[in-house]
Amino acid sequence: MMNILVLPLFQMPSGHHQVADALIYSLQRRFPEASFEKLDFLSYCNEQMEKKVADFYLRWISVLPHSYEWMYRRWMRKFEQPTLEPWLLYFEKKMKRLLQEKKPDLVICTHSFPSHVLQRLKQRGAITVPVINVYTDFFLSGIWGKTAIDYHFVPHKDAKRLLCTMFHVEPRRVIVTGIPIHEHIVPAKKKKQRENKRILVAGGNQGLGKIEQFLMNATHTQLTYDVLCGKNETLYHEIKSWNNPRIRPYQYISDPAKMNELYDKVDAVVTKPGGVTMSEVLAKKLPAFTLSYLPGQEQMNLRYLKAKGLIYSLHDNEPYEQQLMRVLTDNDEMEQLGKRIEQYWLEREKTAQEALSEWIEARLHAVKKR
Repeated sequence: MMNILVLPLFQMPSGHHQVADALIYSLQRRFPEASFEKLDFLSYCNEQMEKKVADFYLRWISVLPHSYEWMYRRWMRKFEQPTLEPWLLYFEKKMKRLLQEKKPDLVICTHSFPSHVLQRLKQRGAITVPVINVYTDFFLSGIWGKTAIDYHFVPHKDAKRLLCTMFHVEPRRVIVTGIPIHEHIVPAKKKKQRENKRILVAGGNQGLGKIEQFLMNATHTQLTYDVLCGKNETLYHEIKSWNNPRIRPYQYISDPAKMNELYDKVDAVVTKPGGVTMSEVLAKKLPAFTLSYLPGQEQMNLRYLKAKGLIYSLHDNEPYEQQLMRVLTDNDEMEQLGKRIEQYWLEREKTAQEALSEWIEARLHAVKKR
């Protein structure tokens, strides 16, 4: 039996977990004889430390976003400094113990930190298990392991070019898969144009962003809103208390099939530029708008998406709904957006699920031949 270990970092719901769950769901159905386990690496190392780090992270990005952004950039560039060596040695020891306990035939990293630790161990020859990086953002941070990782599933061809030229990774080891999404998120049929637009407002799993500010300015009679509040119970009950028939809040939706149904009902999405959410929106070929973003990762995602014309920014100097309607009622712009989205998907060589299935089948076939 083949054992496959999938490593996000934190317990809290995130794109790293969504990608891990999406891959496991598809692969379990295709390979019922294989064993798949998802394990957040920081909790394995120390559960109390994981809770404190996760809580500190959420407080930091909420209260002092600019300092987080500055530190994020600085940390990525200088991650290999000797001052972090004792901490890295601690995590390397934990990783070696984890691999000895689980004895995986393959490790899939959906977060950069486990990948970084595994890279260091593989460079020294301390471990030989195959490792695959599955990237969950539209950029490659400096933390991800690069040269010693066996395969890289990257979001677009620019990322592949970077790995092959700057880090001299063999092209055959880098596959353009896009950011993986659940197989229940399927392309929708082309919608008929309608005068009364329906907008999905998404604040991520934590319900962060300027959602209340956005909705309190919602006065246009041609727009209705479905609002994803994530696990932010305060936000959900606040919006629900408004009793506005044109604004419907939702608590955290974990079922991708239900998310797919919701996507099919709307004409556009207002969202933070998280990697997985934007990948789902692009799969549904929906116009995406952003009003706010988390510093660091989402800011860098936004830079890529704007450069490719895949997202629109909403500004505070004009009513939001006027900005939405101007874009959504411009047929020429909607046609051009459709072409840009199509071009993005044409870069994909195969899905992550397809690439992993091929790897597993090849290994199973090799075992049978012995």
